[in-house]
Amino acid sequence: MARSPRPTTSDMPQTLGQRISHVLLGPPRDPLKAETRQHVALAAFLAWVGLGADGLSSACYGPEEAFVALGAHTELAIFLALATAITVIIISLAYSQVIELFPDGGGGYRVASTLIGPKAGLVAGSALIVDYVLTISISVASGTDALFSALPREWHGLKLGVEALVIIFLGYLNLRGMKESIKILMPIFMCFVISHVFLILYGIGGHASGLADVIPNALAESDELSKELGMLFAVSLFLKAFSLGGGTYTGIEAVSNNVHTLAQPRVRTGRWTMFLVAVSLSFMAAGIILLYLLWGVAKVPGETLNATTFRTLTADWVVAGYPVSETLVAVVMLFEAGLLLVAANAGFLAGPAVLANMANDRWVPHFFSALSSRLVTRNGVVLMGLSAIAALFMTSGSVHLLVILYSINVFLTFSLSLFGLCIHWVRERHEHRWWMVRLAMSGLGFLVCVSILGVTTVEKFFTGAWMTIIITSVVILIGYLINRHYRIIAKRMREADELFAEADSSTRKADETPPLEKMDPTACILVSESYGNGMHTLLWLLRLFPGVFKNIIFIGVGEIGSEQFAKDKSLDELRKGIKSTLKLLSGYCTRRGIPSTYFVSYGTDVVDEYSKLVQKAIDEFPRAVFFGSKLIFDNENIITQTLHNQTAYILQRRLHRMGRTMVILPMKA
Repeated sequence: MARSPRPTTSDMPQTLGQRISHVLLGPPRDPLKAETRQHVALAAFLAWVGLGADGLSSACYGPEEAFVALGAHTELAIFLALATAITVIIISLAYSQVIELFPDGGGGYRVASTLIGPKAGLVAGSALIVDYVLTISISVASGTDALFSALPREWHGLKLGVEALVIIFLGYLNLRGMKESIKILMPIFMCFVISHVFLILYGIGGHASGLADVIPNALAESDELSKELGMLFAVSLFLKAFSLGGGTYTGIEAVSNNVHTLAQPRVRTGRWTMFLVAVSLSFMAAGIILLYLLWGVAKVPGETLNATTFRTLTADWVVAGYPVSETLVAVVMLFEAGLLLVAANAGFLAGPAVLANMANDRWVPHFFSALSSRLVTRNGVVLMGLSAIAALFMTSGSVHLLVILYSINVFLTFSLSLFGLCIHWVRERHEHRWWMVRLAMSGLGFLVCVSILGVTTVEKFFTGAWMTIIITSVVILIGYLINRHYRIIAKRMREADELFAEADSSTRKADETPPLEKMDPTACILVSESYGNGMHTLLWLLRLFPGVFKNIIFIGVGEIGSEQFAKDKSLDELRKGIKSTLKLLSGYCTRRGIPSTYFVSYGTDVVDEYSKLVQKAIDEFPRAVFFGSKLIFDNENIITQTLHNQTAYILQRRLHRMGRTMVILPMKA
């Protein structure tokens, strides 16, 4: 008879490491409980804070890059503000389509993989991984710059160290859980939004009389430029500024990447979240550019353009006879720095999600899809944090350089995603009434994004663009090689499954099977999801120890990773798959007169779940001996050890400490 125990954490003694983990990160969560999913799911407002902060924070540095690129021709900034707002709306509308088509998340990676092809998905996913590492780096660097803008110059040497500590702190918050990190940072986000909306409205209102001259002055500047240097120069200058301000649009895709984390109904929640992101970012970015123009600010060394602008427009503010400009600017810059930290946190949310999707498709090691006891993709969080710190030290925390590296990968993913949408609407033209409207929207977004990508790459190739091209290419190559390795192993495991299935069907018997005797020698076989893997261990056991073991128990664990937790269908498939494998193996034994049953469990930590079932087996069958298998390669090295789990070795050590025997049988790959 099959047994499916669900022992709780309290049934097993906790190690010192587990107790420390529970204190620092919080108690574990059961991924099989419906209320757990409801607890971690994000409503539209929380999603706007957690995921939209990445886009909104780009208003702290994107508009500045664009405005500075205009040089002395700042009158053109009004066109820049309008183009920025329109572009945000276009990209947001296109990514709303992505949310509708891919309600389980995946964003640009899933769009490229499904609508263009797996290799396009690899390129998009690799670009997104680098992008989110740089999201963390640039957000922390820009936030620290904003903070240090209000501090004495002699303190600026501490910036890199402060940035590294901030990343470590954000990583810790995300290891505790996604929703927890958002709630902690939400007050900072709201203070930023309220303060900046007020200053933008005040700044524009304070120069309302100049608004009537903005368009005529811009047209006059354009005409003068065209006459002196030609229309081509005027257009090129504007496109250069527009493209170098491409950092403004980064982060818009974060919502579509994380649809699976949103509250039900996910598509509606995702659309509302995207609407909030689009409205807030277009207002903020265009408004700040307009402030630069109206107040005639210029770049001051060691100070962000936002700080200079806010200092200028509050210069005459007096409260109770005391000037408050410097204090207010310091507070606003503190909020700005805080928002950039919230945006960096968005990188910790979205980056691991992309890694998990790619791990499910075998482009990166499988363990990146594993969930911690807090239902967080812990390995992805750690990788993002360490890589972001490395990027900061490689670039000395230069926001200007990081924006260049950042923008290229963002627009590479945007371009692939929007091209995929174009292909989709052409294919589906007979199925959707409004396909031409959606195709036009996707096509326009594609042309804009490709243009920005091309201009930024060419314009900044020798000042840093080459670096991100090399880094992204290396990530793509590594992903291809990992996938090739996994495909070879998967093919061989399928061949083993087919081989053993044929052997089973050709030797079936219907003998009467005696009942299980708990005090008899019992072989407990640890089984993965592969039938061939379990049969390999079983046949070796019967060959090496003929007639020794009177009972055979199969122990299987279904690993609940990010994909299974996000999709009920995937979780059902996992349950059916592991149970089907165990039933086949147990049936093989009983048809040969060997008493057999199986234990099965599910969880995020495979080793812990196996440990619980092992203890259960020992309690019921005191004379149990454990067997497992391990893939063996001709050239065993650290790479193969990284790509394949070491569960059998870990369990063997645990059992040895308990005075129990576990035999690991090699299975050559």
